[in-house]
Parts: sequence; C-alpha cells; structure tokens
Amino acid sequence: MTATICLATPAFGRGRVASGDRQMVAVTFFVHLFRLRINGAPVKLPLMHGERVIFGRGSWTIGVVLGLAVAYAMVSRPRAAAEPATDRVRQMQVDAEAAGHAAWGHWGDQPQRYAAWSNHSNRLIPVYAFGMPLAAVSGTNSIYRDAERLQALYGRLPDRTLNPQAEYFDQTDVYRLQEMAAAEGKKRIVLFVFDGMDWHTTRTAAIAATGRVAYGEGRGTGFAFQDYRGTTTDFGFCVTSPANDGTNVDVDAQAVRNPGGETPGGYDPARGGATPWDPRCDLRYLIGRDRDDPHAVTDSAASATSLCSGRKTYNDAINIGPAGEELVPIARRLQDRGFAVGAVTSVPVSHATPACAYATNVSRDDYQDIARDQLGERSIAHRAAPLPGLDVLVGGGWGVIGPAEKNRDQGRNYEPGNKYVADSTRQVADVANGGRYRVAERTAGRRGADVLAEAARDAVSRKLRLFGFFGAGEGHLPFRTADGDFNPAGAADLGPETAALRQKYGGAICYSPADVAENPTLADMAVAALDVLASRGPFWLMVEAGDVDWASHANNVDTAIGAVQSGDAAFRAVVAWIERHGGWDDTVVIVTSDHGHLFVLTEPQAFAR
Repeated sequence: MTATICLATPAFGRGRVASGDRQMVAVTFFVHLFRLRINGAPVKLPLMHGERVIFGRGSWTIGVVLGLAVAYAMVSRPRAAAEPATDRVRQMQVDAEAAGHAAWGHWGDQPQRYAAWSNHSNRLIPVYAFGMPLAAVSGTNSIYRDAERLQALYGRLPDRTLNPQAEYFDQTDVYRLQEMAAAEGKKRIVLFVFDGMDWHTTRTAAIAATGRVAYGEGRGTGFAFQDYRGTTTDFGFCVTSPANDGTNVDVDAQAVRNPGGETPGGYDPARGGATPWDPRCDLRYLIGRDRDDPHAVTDSAASATSLCSGRKTYNDAINIGPAGEELVPIARRLQDRGFAVGAVTSVPVSHATPACAYATNVSRDDYQDIARDQLGERSIAHRAAPLPGLDVLVGGGWGVIGPAEKNRDQGRNYEPGNKYVADSTRQVADVANGGRYRVAERTAGRRGADVLAEAARDAVSRKLRLFGFFGAGEGHLPFRTADGDFNPAGAADLGPETAALRQKYGGAICYSPADVAENPTLADMAVAALDVLASRGPFWLMVEAGDVDWASHANNVDTAIGAVQSGDAAFRAVVAWIERHGGWDDTVVIVTSDHGHLFVLTEPQAFAR
C-alpha cells in the first residue's frame, strides 16, 4: 500500500514561502530525505517543480522537530480526513458549465451563453519587450499608418485597415525586433509566446492571482512579465490577422492549390478597437462573423510564421508564403550566423507554434515531417538535403499514438506509431544510436525535472544537442488550474452539437500522480534549454506556454488562469537565469502571444478574493 499525502502550500505558486509555511515545507523535505514509510509503504509527498523556494533562517531546525512529531503521529494513529478546501475558480467554471451562462463573463459574442465561441479572435495582442524598446515599430513608425507598406504586407491594401492614428503595430514586426536585436549585437534572444493569451485573459488571471482589480487599461500588473523592471522594458500591442484564410494545399506535393484563398485579412480599428481594452469593439467582427467587414481570423500557424519569419501568410502555413514559397525563420537565419537555436513548449513539439520556430511545411497537420525538420532529418519539404536541425527541442507529444492507417493530413510518408514524432525519427536522433541528440523522455517512476536536468548536464559535458519528449493526455504537460493544482473541471459529455474545438479540448481530464511527477514544468524545460544553448555560444530560444490556447479552446477560465500562472513561472525562471548568467547587457526577451480568443469579463470583482 502506498500512502499519498498532499501538504497544500499556496505560497509555492508564487515562488516563495512565507514564514508560516516554512515548517510545512521542512516536513516535506524531512519525509523525502529520510524516505519515511508507513506499514512498509513509502510516503510520497509531491513537491511543486519549476519554482524557486526561499527558506528563512532557523526554519529547518523547527521543521525537522515538527517533522519528527508529524512522522510519529502518522505511524501511531490513523489520520482524520481533512476537509477539502474550496477551489473557488474551479467551482465558478463548474457552475457556468452547468447553468450554460455566468454573470461574470462569457466566451464569444452571445452574453446569454457561457460558451458560444471556442476559436480564435482578431483582438489586438500585447507585446512586452525586455532589453529593447518598441519605438522603432509602434506609434509614428506603425506600418498601419503607411498605405504603401501596408499593401506590401498583405499583398493588397485591405479594406478599412489604413489608420493614420495607429499606435499599434503588426505581428510581423516582432520578427523585425528580433532581427534588430541581433544586428545590435545581442547574443541571447528569447521569444516567449503565451499561445492564445490576449489582454483580457491576462487581466482576468491577474485579478485571480492578486485578489484585486488593479487596472482597467494599459500594461497592467500582477505577473512578473508585467511588473519586472530589471532592465529596459516597453509595452505595446499588435495586429494578428493573416494574409488570408481558405487556402487549400497538397501535403505530398508541398504545393498551394489556390493562392489567396477565400477570405482576406485586415484590421478595422473602428470595429476591432484602437487598443486591446477599447470598449467600442464589435465582438462579431473580432471573430470574423461580420458580413460587411469579414477580415480573416488567424490561426496559430499563420501567426507564428509572422512572429518567426516576418511575413503574412495563409492559415495552416508553417513558414510558407501565400503563394507557396518557402520562408526562412529567424532561428535558421541566426543559426547560419553561429547562433545555437532551440524551442521548448508545454504542448506537442511539432504543433504549430514550435513548428514555426524552425520547420517548413504547407500544412501544420503534417506533424511527423515537421519533427523531421526540427531534428535535422530528411522531410517531405526537404527531401534532398535535411535542415541542420534545432540544437534544443523540448516539449510534449510523448505517448500519443496516431492513426493506424496513413492519412491525408500527414501524407504518404506517415508512419504508424507516435503521432507527433515518428518512432524512426526519435531513434535516429538518439546519440545512443549514433545520432546527435541526448534524448530525455518521460520515464516511469522518475521525476521529469530530474530526467531532463540530468540529460541537459550530460548534453553540456559531451557537447551534444538535447531532445526532451514528455507529456500526458493528448501530449501536453498537465494543465495547472487557478489554485495551482492539476484538477481541471471539464464537462463529462459536451454533446454532439458542441463546436469541434471544444469537443477536442473541453472534456473532463483526470491526471494521475505520475502524470504530474514524471513531467517537468515549462520552467524546468526553459532552464534546461538555456543551459545547453548557452554552452554552445550565442543563442535564440522560443518558449511557448501552449496551454493558454488549449484552455481557451475548452472555454475553461480555471485552466486559462492556471496556464498564465505556469507561463509566468517559466518567465520568472528565464529572468532568474539571465540574472545569474551575466545580466541583460547582451540579452533581449520579447513576451507576446500569437493570437487572442474571446473571453469577455463582465464582472472583474468576481475573480478578486
């Protein structure tokens, strides 16, 4: 029999332990240190990973004494069942699911329905820059003030998009900012992408995290990526609309069949808003339902191509232009200049955003070929000569088995087995089989953070590349919820009338203790990547908190808030690493999202404690 005891310490979630919690942490340490057993079975006390914990003086002595007392009590008499703490935000989600509406907010353009939209929106997206300003692309330098540049951006002058007063810029400018940083001699460039996180989701999460409604416009406060002032920092917002939607492709031929697609992109500030918090915004316009002004709404592939290659393109494209031409992302350009390059993500490694860090494909759904590009193997897009491959790739996808038969999405060279990284690719990449990568993957009975850290140290000492492959469920890291736990609420049966994306992401999820323990956090992944990349010289790194998007597709405010929190923990880990390794003189970090969703917060005070 294995006894599992959870000591809930809320302070873990913010990265430090208050004095009243130190004894609880010391008890946890004591039990781990001495491997306490009850009736011959080990006591397991799961610790939060990926957070920095700071202890005060004297807490260990108090803790060990207290630990001995607790240990004696546990083995000498049965423990009474503890009263479960109320998980307030989770209960709000449960109640909204049951009632079909909520007074405090809704997803979509129908206030009377809690979940009326499970896809993306064209909301303006926040950009937080650290180590460089945004003036070169925003305000008077905005591309949206210049008709000629705007026509070059979209391939035509979009209707109602020219705006002589635009303060916002374009998502493709994030690529240009990275190029500027490299041209200025920056040696460490980090692109941090909160997939699916818009200003409204950030504000809701900040209210829940701090317990107060602290702002109603602007940069905001409450998270490290909003509050950090350890270097020059700036804030702005950008347009994410793609070149077009409705392009058809042939994966096997790597060809675009109808350049230009069906629905053109653009952004009308009179309907979408001049700022992310503009109350004048038309919700139907933002989700592409305005028949008079139907600008295409981006997907993660087109938007990540903008971030990484600096070009507008069609939805589903991985670094392919609107007419089918190959685009070269910033990582490959910098790799040619001697940079080490990497990508880490909380979702499958060959999903759209990390794919655009390096790969090329006409379709985001050709996962195995994308992984071949990422790991430097021949692919459908690079048949004669493979790409060099990323120096570091860490993320999810482990354990997810794809269809048994070949399918159109992944083309004729699809291999049954792992859906996201073909088994043959994984084997060839492994240094144990003559490859170039030290492979770390989810291992039964071992902490994921330990497996990954050990592999990173080995990669550094042996001058190897690093491939980390982890995940639970559909290949993602376990979804954190607003209270820092991993017990997301989900509808047991969403019904056949539910939108496809919500069907995919919105069902009930139950993680085992092994799912949590055997996977590293995004913070663990980011630090491991930084260690390996820095050992190889100047570097570029993408960090993706992909679970914000998955939570928003599920219309789940609890996991959306938790995803922002876990992403912020990873940002804090990156900043701490930078401060420990020479500071900011040669470093730039850009934090942004690829697109928004459409959560509408109507009663902010409901999320305040």
